[in-house]
Amino acid sequence: MNKRDLIDAISERLGDKKSATEALNAVLETIQSAVASGDKVAITGFGVFEKSERPARTARNPATGAAIEVPKSSVPKFRPGADFKALVNGDKSKD
Repeated sequence: MNKRDLIDAISERLGDKKSATEALNAVLETIQSAVASGDKVAITGFGVFEKSERPARTARNPATGAAIEVPKSSVPKFRPGADFKALVNGDKSKD
């Protein structure tokens, strides 16, 4: 499922594709800006979006074997919630 499919699924529930697009974009933009600023976004039963720090390290180029210095970086991280895990594992039916 891509973003367009997700908008279509939401619009079936809301009855309006424009509202569904605006709602999805608002949710995604809010999560992205909160995580980028270092906040944690926790949605009960679904999961947690947070910023994670990767330390600087030395890696190897697989083609040449040369050492490469990889600088530290920040990356987004998602941890699924218990309800989400149970649904994926088939232990729980969706409501």
